[in-house]
Amino acid sequence: MSLFVIGDLHLSFGVPDKPMDIFGGWKNYQSILKDNWIKMINEQDTIVIAGDVSWGMSLLQSKADFDFLNNLPGKKIILKGNHDYWWTTLKKMETFFSENKFDTLNILHNNHYEYENYGICGTRGWVNMPGESSDAKVLAREVQRLETSIQSALKAEKEPIVFLHYPPIYNNDYNYDILEILHKYHIKRCYYGHIHGRKGHIYAFQGIYEDTHMYMISSDYLQFVPEKIL
Repeated sequence: MSLFVIGDLHLSFGVPDKPMDIFGGWKNYQSILKDNWIKMINEQDTIVIAGDVSWGMSLLQSKADFDFLNNLPGKKIILKGNHDYWWTTLKKMETFFSENKFDTLNILHNNHYEYENYGICGTRGWVNMPGESSDAKVLAREVQRLETSIQSALKAEKEPIVFLHYPPIYNNDYNYDILEILHKYHIKRCYYGHIHGRKGHIYAFQGIYEDTHMYMISSDYLQFVPEKIL
């Protein structure tokens, strides 16, 4: 039984007008992802999908993408990305998964999931990227969700591992509100996605900031190979 992570699948089975393979490095990515996934992951494993799961604009429009994921091996834990427009209330998402028998899909939202002695924690996060406006309310909400998730793991006496969509650090941009939470709870490991392309990857911070080791796990950076972390 192992724990894996990957971010930014950008599946588009339900919206074929959103093909990612028009971008460099994404040719046949859905087939490549499936082949690598089946080779590496079995039914007893768990994989965290760190946001930007589907291009669908609604749960119904994303149904084909969820079906694709559900039929792959392993337990999937999904958190929100900035392009997950299908995301709605936890109750509606869980009801939709239940009604469609997507029994391997789980939503990470103000909660945690146990993996051995660890608690899988996380949220979308936020960072001031070029071209995006700073929104104090959004950031405050994301900080609260992250803290709630971590606290739920600690209450269950599990060591938190944090998964985010947005990077806490990108080039010279530091999201100190998120970083303060990682510092406050002595988070040892943090995984994030969102960043694409070679020009983007070179500015993504990977290494130790204070006591937290940070890793980028965008799917194109990983070449569509899920990363085994435990």
